[in-house]
Amino acid sequence: MAVAKKQQIKKNKKKSPKNAEKKKITKSVEKSKPIKKEPVVKKKVTSNKKPPVIKNKSQANNIKISPSKVKDGFLPEQYVVYPSHGVGKVIEIEKREIAGQMLEMYVIEFEKEKMTQRVPVAKINENGVRKVSTKNQLKEIFEILTGKAKIRRTMWSRRAQEYEAKINSGDIKLLTEVVRDLFRSDSQPEQSYSERQLYEASRERLAREVAVIEKTDEQKAIVKMETILNNSNERSDDLMSEEAN
Repeated sequence: MAVAKKQQIKKNKKKSPKNAEKKKITKSVEKSKPIKKEPVVKKKVTSNKKPPVIKNKSQANNIKISPSKVKDGFLPEQYVVYPSHGVGKVIEIEKREIAGQMLEMYVIEFEKEKMTQRVPVAKINENGVRKVSTKNQLKEIFEILTGKAKIRRTMWSRRAQEYEAKINSGDIKLLTEVVRDLFRSDSQPEQSYSERQLYEASRERLAREVAVIEKTDEQKAIVKMETILNNSNERSDDLMSEEAN
């Protein structure tokens, strides 16, 4: 009988409400736990297009750039001014490999000198290359030509260096001052050989830019400039004679 009672007590413990409540609590806790989702990994879409293969080294060393790819710069067939050479025309824009680096370069042709210059696009400002002057700026140039010549009373060798520096500065106003200061009319004393050379060099360089602005030829530009210079000299001579009287 004692053994039967013990077995009955064990069964009652198993069926006790406390154990049933514990089971319910554990089930509810399991349900309340958040379900961790695995991160979705996006697959990279690879294109079947292959990069262009350059067969020859010459292709890599000399690649033409289309005008649309060049920002804030010059375009092919555009006239520019290079300080030490004057007016030139941009033939094309190309890429060249120099010292292991690919550089974009302007190819500038100077027809008068029969030469071609290549200038890196990144060094245009450093080299002083600029656009050709506008028509409004040309009016200022003609006003400078009508002004009175300013000749410093110093040794010719020093003045010659100053004139050359102005000619090669790339500044059209400084160039015009040289033309004005070195010009001599028929009524004035003749120039020395070195003065004449500097005058002609400055006159031709200025005339090329004037010709491009006015869409004419260099000779016509020279005639126009010297007409302005002669007229201004005649006026100054008249004023001097009036003051003397």
